[in-house]
Amino acid sequence: MRLRRLTVPIMGLAIASIILAACSSSGATTAPSASAAPSGGALAPAKLTLWHNYGTEANAKATEALVKAFEAKNPGVTVEVVSQPADNYFDLLQAAAISKTGPDLATQWTGLFDLKYKDYLEPLNQYIPLDELKKMKGIEYSSINFNPDDGVLVVPLDLQFYNGFYNKDLFAKAGIDKFPTNWDELFAACDKLKATGITPFTYGTGGQALGGGFYPWYDVSYLMMYLQPADWTKLYTGEIPWTDPKVQAQFDKWVSLFSKGCTNQDVLTNQDSIAQFEAGQAAMTMEGTWQIAEFQEKMGDKVDVFVPPFTDAPIKGVVEYSGDGFAMTNYSKNKPQAAAFLAFLASDEGQKIIAENGIIPTKQGFTSDQRMAKTLLDFAANQGYTRYPMIDNVIQPEVSDVGTKVLNAAFGGAQSVADALKSMQQTLDGLPADQKNQIK
Repeated sequence: MRLRRLTVPIMGLAIASIILAACSSSGATTAPSASAAPSGGALAPAKLTLWHNYGTEANAKATEALVKAFEAKNPGVTVEVVSQPADNYFDLLQAAAISKTGPDLATQWTGLFDLKYKDYLEPLNQYIPLDELKKMKGIEYSSINFNPDDGVLVVPLDLQFYNGFYNKDLFAKAGIDKFPTNWDELFAACDKLKATGITPFTYGTGGQALGGGFYPWYDVSYLMMYLQPADWTKLYTGEIPWTDPKVQAQFDKWVSLFSKGCTNQDVLTNQDSIAQFEAGQAAMTMEGTWQIAEFQEKMGDKVDVFVPPFTDAPIKGVVEYSGDGFAMTNYSKNKPQAAAFLAFLASDEGQKIIAENGIIPTKQGFTSDQRMAKTLLDFAANQGYTRYPMIDNVIQPEVSDVGTKVLNAAFGGAQSVADALKSMQQTLDGLPADQKNQIK
């Protein structure tokens, strides 16, 4: 799939823009009614198909609620929701696009993912007023050239964080009254937890089940916070190679979480990390905002959120990003109806449904009532934390695909860090020039 050339300034501005975006702003106006076609007439009867890769997490529940409300407003239009496996979702979507047998609507990751797959995505500017689309936080990451004026490809579903969760009762039992802020403090906390018979971290397939093992990019986003957000561009271009000694030093310390016994020892095969954390069998786990509702329900006030202290010096950074949403396929035979669903997603009514289902709306003027979501939002809004995007969304998908496998193996001791990073760099080096755009 051909990827549109991205200049370094565009990438830098796109990443830097996440720092400047406000967590909330003035009240939003109502988006166009989903009960009408873009031309203003009533929607004709149609059966839409929607694919997602959310499993059973909160995003899936919010999607079902949005579909139910949309169908109620539009008699004669139905939406068949199909849950696809997460680990090969994009392969399935791309194959279906080639044969034009895929869905009308599909979950699509933002950033370089929607640009990689843009050849089968329909730009939405002609269907939904651009000023409404621009009310969605991070909409630039959903757009061609990271510019909404050039064409919005994805309406974000929620504002997402990569973050950790910890059990406050277990921390108190181990005598830890302050959450660690750097590597040294984290390893010291691990020692205290182990001395009390508590497993510090549990790693496994987690809530999103994005592969056969755990998904390392939650952690990697924080490992790379020793760089400023704009400098992540240098990982994309190769100016900072993945084999750089400073990069490897960060991964070496990360891998030592496993080698020093700060994690469960079956990280490569464990499928029960969520249940283990909920049952109090580990003090910490790495996930994201999609797990907030379930953890709150199962654990109550004993669970809270943290930003991983995966750096030598305390760094105030947080991953806050509109990571995915829904796109319309350009081969859909029901474009007016599909566009109406996306307009409904962007509407005030749709944003309220999202908030009610435990995830954070992306539209300006909307927020979440969830206790832990408020804590995460407060980091950047009121505590001066720098906002970072999700690193797996803003490096080449080919590199992140390889990284998912080799970093997983390196963390679990099945491969050396040096070999894992070498594989990632070789993947980057093997990409066409227009996918690297390296500085001469």
